[in-house]
Amino acid sequence: MSDALPLPPRPNLEQYRKLAKDFRRACRSSDPSAVRQWAAQWLQSLARLRGPENTADVSRRINREARRLEERWKDLIQKNPDRAQCRLTDAQFFIAREHGFLSWPRFSAHLDGLARTGSAVSNFEAAADAIINGDAAALETLLRAHPELVRERSTRDHRSTLLHYISANGVEDFRQNTPKNIIEIARLLLDAGADVNAESEAYGGGSTTLGLTATSIHPEHAGVQIALLELLLDRGSRMDQPSASGNNHPVVSGCLANGQPVAARFLANRGAPIDLAAAAALGDLAVVESYFDEHGALKPPATDAQIKSAFVYASGYGSANVVDYLLERGVDPGSDPEVRSSLYWAIYGGHVTMIERLLRAGAPVNSRHEKQQFTPLELALGKWAKAEDDEERENACEIVRVLTANGAKLDRAWFQQDEDRQLIAEKIRGDSRLTTILGNQTP
Repeated sequence: MSDALPLPPRPNLEQYRKLAKDFRRACRSSDPSAVRQWAAQWLQSLARLRGPENTADVSRRINREARRLEERWKDLIQKNPDRAQCRLTDAQFFIAREHGFLSWPRFSAHLDGLARTGSAVSNFEAAADAIINGDAAALETLLRAHPELVRERSTRDHRSTLLHYISANGVEDFRQNTPKNIIEIARLLLDAGADVNAESEAYGGGSTTLGLTATSIHPEHAGVQIALLELLLDRGSRMDQPSASGNNHPVVSGCLANGQPVAARFLANRGAPIDLAAAAALGDLAVVESYFDEHGALKPPATDAQIKSAFVYASGYGSANVVDYLLERGVDPGSDPEVRSSLYWAIYGGHVTMIERLLRAGAPVNSRHEKQQFTPLELALGKWAKAEDDEERENACEIVRVLTANGAKLDRAWFQQDEDRQLIAEKIRGDSRLTTILGNQTP
């Protein structure tokens, strides 16, 4: 469970029993905001116990996470209506899940293990911390004193080994960090006997260290992703495991589904298998063409669904040659929800010319994404507001210009639906270039 909440420095089971009772009272309350208020208080107490944070807006982050926690509770009782009774066992189960454990008994056992110095649980947790903090000396000491540790698994529901933690992916998100010396850390684990092909239960199971590393943004941002992949391959990591990246994605497809084209191309060049969608994303027109006969008809066992997926991937990764080829074979970017998402993928990818190409081909500029409930223009404005540098911000601004020039309309009410959207609107109003582009549509 990658969004698991961190434990306080000295977790106490009795305190958690009281927390569960408080939650039961909150979810049985007639006050519709009671669960969110309980969540905010819990998160605030966790933040205090873990010490000061280097952030200018802890309160806003806590409020945002409290809303998400409330939504996760609503989602749980929607899927399991019986839990809406909010018995004490239901409250305990929810708290355990929020910390990344499959059940309250497993959570209790974890806390018991943490309380005992030298237990398998406390040793594993100490080693996991050493990995993400880059403390090679502490990790080496632990591995030398407890050689079996390298084969142990986390008691959290992802059941990862220590080697999986080098990916900064699929494990609890407070441990998703890539230290500068992660290559040294990885070698220590491998030299100690870590199974390079061990599978984690993260993302539905079957996830390997190779797949998790290849799809992780953290080693990419640290500039060590390819070096880590090379080390794992040199130590025998397989590229053919069917769900190496989780969610039934083989490794290259997983890279592309998670916005990691450099890793995808690296692994494809090293011989990793690719399917139609992956070939389309990578612009490998020869592979895409092999799915059609000499008359341009799709050859079995390829399916229309695979072609639609290939079109979306090609759009998202700017593979104009593949998009043009599939347009010539009748793919309609406005034909159904799946293919309409090609425009959204092109916006995510920042491909201005691809966006223009899709709009000319009939992609609807004012469609509303069925799951995320935003239009292409709203997506582009959100992308602009969250841009991390001038180049990304300039690209998003150009996308907004292209969309509005092609008839994109703005729904001001959309920006008032939550605090994050209100902040986007505030940023837009403070930018003269965007207000000029949007004109009387400025939120």
